[in-house]
Amino acid sequence: MRASAVFTTGLCATAVVVAMLGSPALGGAATAAGLEPHEVLARDILRQLIETDTTDSTGDNTAAAQAMRERLLAAGFAGEEVEVLAPAPRKGNLIARYPGREHGLKPLLLLAHLDVVAADEQAWSRDPFSFAEEDGFFYGRGVSDDKDEAAIHVANLIRLRMAGYQPRREIVLALTADEEGGNHNGVQWLLDSYPERLDAEYVLNEGGGGVLVGGERLAVEVQLTEKLYQTFRIETASRGGHSSMPTDDNAIHAISEVIQRLREHRFPVRLNPVTEAFFARSRELNTGQSREAMEGILRTPPDRESIDFLAGDPFYNAMMRTTCTPTVIQGGHAENALPQRVTLTVNCRLLPDDSPDRIEQTIRSLVGEDASIDRVSSIDMRPEATMRDDVLAVIERVSRSLWPAVPVIPIMGPGGTDGRFLRDLGIPVFGVNGIFVDVEDDRAHASDERIRVRSYFEGQEFMYRLTRALSE
Repeated sequence: MRASAVFTTGLCATAVVVAMLGSPALGGAATAAGLEPHEVLARDILRQLIETDTTDSTGDNTAAAQAMRERLLAAGFAGEEVEVLAPAPRKGNLIARYPGREHGLKPLLLLAHLDVVAADEQAWSRDPFSFAEEDGFFYGRGVSDDKDEAAIHVANLIRLRMAGYQPRREIVLALTADEEGGNHNGVQWLLDSYPERLDAEYVLNEGGGGVLVGGERLAVEVQLTEKLYQTFRIETASRGGHSSMPTDDNAIHAISEVIQRLREHRFPVRLNPVTEAFFARSRELNTGQSREAMEGILRTPPDRESIDFLAGDPFYNAMMRTTCTPTVIQGGHAENALPQRVTLTVNCRLLPDDSPDRIEQTIRSLVGEDASIDRVSSIDMRPEATMRDDVLAVIERVSRSLWPAVPVIPIMGPGGTDGRFLRDLGIPVFGVNGIFVDVEDDRAHASDERIRVRSYFEGQEFMYRLTRALSE
């Protein structure tokens, strides 16, 4: 899943940023006649993946994994180099190995997930599982999360094989299941069942990407750490009774007070090396109060006015602190009866070094003694931030080769990816793809999900160069 942006329209002037960077605007889609063979391949693979339903409820991840295996075999990969491993019939994971010429080196791991979130077909203007190209965009469920990267990796490995490339370091591709939900998360299962398949020197994963503002390239984001996911269930109860004789003992009133206390609470601001670098580099892209606030947040202690200003933007706020928010409420049983039980689901996104126990204690103090609280899920990991200057230098060099004026910005992902399982084992993970997405029109997990055609092919070229650079 994705969520990122160093720019928000409420906190920065688009015209100033664009003029400062001087980046060329993205044009329309490349026509089929103008595509290179490897681009035609990447588009065809993306089409095939989009038109293979891989949702948890009705889809088949194994079918998608098998289809990618057949493509790699047809390109000359040996049978033992490409395998589909599955803990359940519809939950297959592809592992492909591109041998390196030097044994003893840990591989470069390319990671992407084949599964997608469910699509509300009534909210779409088209069939979400039918690939379409229109007005310079590719449409379909998964074109921006995360089948675009899966298709790019497969196409690039085939391009490398066709070119006779012999990497110094082995390249491993893992296309997995149930990142978006389900009972058979591919990375977790592979680490439990086949840990050697994912043992790597470093990993390229989702979580970053290019930022477009008004069609202009603003930044290339690289996710170096991510927040953790913890959900709590809070319940209030009352005796109930007839609605014609209401009392103050009302479970809905009680949960409303809990919601208000949660709304008013702000967890403390605590930056880490990644978010410090994020604000330090992002301030160079901003002017006026936005720039001043980013300078203020970097002071010791952070400036209170700067905190309040940046907290007005959801993305910046998520960069600064742990957050908890109500997401689901259920209660009552009849319109003419007082409620006897109300349940509130609260989703928290923790800073990587935060403690679930501490967060639970805070929520308990806000809830009070008249409500119960339970953990819906449990976090048992401490993923380290990926601070490999040598790899970051390569990413910056490759980025400059394509977009000389566009800065590389480290970020902490506010959402979660499968990278956390590998980071927890000490394996460095870099969320980067070189695919520029409009911050005003990011449709990942939304209806009519789409990606710019030109951005897709630029991302393919970026990842091709980066894969070569990190495997040489």
